[in-house]
Formats: sequence, C-alpha cells, structure tokens
Amino acid sequence: MPLVFDFGFGELLVIGIVALIVVGPKELPHLFRTVGQFMGKARGMAREFSRAMNDAADEAGVKDIQKTVRTATNPVGSAMDGVRDAAKSLTDVDPNSETGKLAKEREEARRKIEANAARAAADRKKREAEEAAAKAAEMEQALAEDAPPAPAKDESDKA
Repeated sequence: MPLVFDFGFGELLVIGIVALIVVGPKELPHLFRTVGQFMGKARGMAREFSRAMNDAADEAGVKDIQKTVRTATNPVGSAMDGVRDAAKSLTDVDPNSETGKLAKEREEARRKIEANAARAAADRKKREAEEAAAKAAEMEQALAEDAPPAPAKDESDKA
C-alpha cells in the first residue's frame, strides 16, 4: 500500500503559517522552491521504481500468468478479449492489399476535397472583405459629400 499524505486546506494553512514564522518571509520562497524540487525528484524516483518493477514482472512472465488466471476465473471476459483482438486485426489495413489501396485513394480524395473547400472559403472571405471595403468607401464618399465645408482660419484668429 503506497504511503499517502492526506493534508486538507486547514493543515496546509497551519504548516504555511509555521513556516512563515520559523523561516521568515524573505527565505520562504526559496524554501518552497527547494521543497518543490525535492518533491519532483521523489516523484521521479517513485516513477522509475514502478517502471523497473513492471519491467521485471514482464520479464518474469507475471502478465502471462495473470492472463491465464483471469481466463480461468472469467471465461466470458476472456472470450470478449479474443473478439476485440480479432476485430482490431480486421481494422488494421495492410497498405499493399486491395483494401489498403482503396483506403489510400479515399484519403487522397478527402485531402483534395478539404483543400478545395478551404480554397473556396478563402475566396469567399476575400470577396466579402472586398465588398465590405467597397461599401465603406461608398459610405465615406457619401459622408464627405454631405458634410459642410470646414471653416477657413484667418490670420486674425491666431492673435
């Protein structure tokens, strides 16, 4: 059973206050950084240990024994596993077979359709932008024609 530290928010708050009092506010960030690095190293070591144990179990054949025991205790589940494996082998397509060639042709057709659709969408967006710019220019011209002329500034206004 793995060792688990179950700290709630209250406990963490008390630990933080005690750390603030004992260590001081200037050194607290350094302390937290060091603790975080230590925890990261500990997690990495635990991960490496678990990986090594799983590799050792694989080499010893534990998975084969486990599969045999599972088959003996649950024959329906193992039969379903066999059906899943068979279905997976049917969905894996050999690229050199006739089905693989058809799948490749369909993939190329799909790419062409997507490229054409993207090109059409880009053309449509460009056309809409040009129309919007033309409308804006028309409105700007109409506003310029309707606006009264700006008053001229005289030299006497400056003084």
